[in-house]
Amino acid sequence: MSDSSDAPFPVYPFPQPLVETRTIGSVTVHAIQAGGQQLDGGAMFGVVPKTLWSRRLPADDKNRIAMGMRCLLIEHPHGLVLIDTGSGNKETPKFHDIYGIENRGRDGRTALEDGIRQAGHTPEDVSLVINTHLHFDHAGGNTWRTPTGEVHAAFPNARYLVQQGEFEYAMRPNERTMASYFPPNWAPIMAADRFDLVSGAAEVLPGLSVLPTPGHTPHHQSVLLRSGGETLCFLGDVVPTAHHLPLPWIMGYDVEPLVTLESKRTLLANALREEWVVVFEHDAQVGFGRVAHDGKAYRLADSQGG
Repeated sequence: MSDSSDAPFPVYPFPQPLVETRTIGSVTVHAIQAGGQQLDGGAMFGVVPKTLWSRRLPADDKNRIAMGMRCLLIEHPHGLVLIDTGSGNKETPKFHDIYGIENRGRDGRTALEDGIRQAGHTPEDVSLVINTHLHFDHAGGNTWRTPTGEVHAAFPNARYLVQQGEFEYAMRPNERTMASYFPPNWAPIMAADRFDLVSGAAEVLPGLSVLPTPGHTPHHQSVLLRSGGETLCFLGDVVPTAHHLPLPWIMGYDVEPLVTLESKRTLLANALREEWVVVFEHDAQVGFGRVAHDGKAYRLADSQGG
């Protein structure tokens, strides 16, 4: 594995290109692989036996599976929108080793910023950042640490948006959740009064809405984009990979797994009926997809959203 800080993209076994682009109606969207991580397969699949999940995602000798940290850049008519921000550059090499994170980019930043530039934009162009929730691998890139150690907003011209309940939950972590919530990921944003807190479903821009999908955290949200009769859903952690489409395949990380079950039941029924394009945030292979049902369980449609 290369350790060159001037490599164009981090070396990690996710597929290239780093950016996958398509249109939803008249809106161009870019799925950006903001790095890779390796997490324990048992934790990622909860009560599902290893004999089942390992047929789909084989584990390494540490029982870890390869995962992505995919973000979505939307060229909305009202401004450039970024959904989730990956893990950022603030954590230690030991932390990166524990979670198998590879996301180094150019100039001390991360693969996310490289991907934004590959899509033809800069971090300064982003006008709105939406966090599905505030776990470190979804909101760590909200801010970045400079070479002198200061922590600043990674997108200096953007407003940031999250559910109010999620923000309050992150501010009061307990023994189970404190390993996922790190104040430097949002404190500079709040100090600058640039966080917008919403409660429940809301249209944040024309055709762009947030939708509560609780379970992974009590106030997790997914994001819907509607344009020209088409709908895209950025799932977040309610369905982190295409392998989590079957309803009972739920992460052990979810704090309310039975709530996740009901969120998935409603969301996937709508996705199937209305033929949504869905985005899998943590899938190392599949970015865009569509949902099918084989009479027993939900699965990835053969077209994969193409």
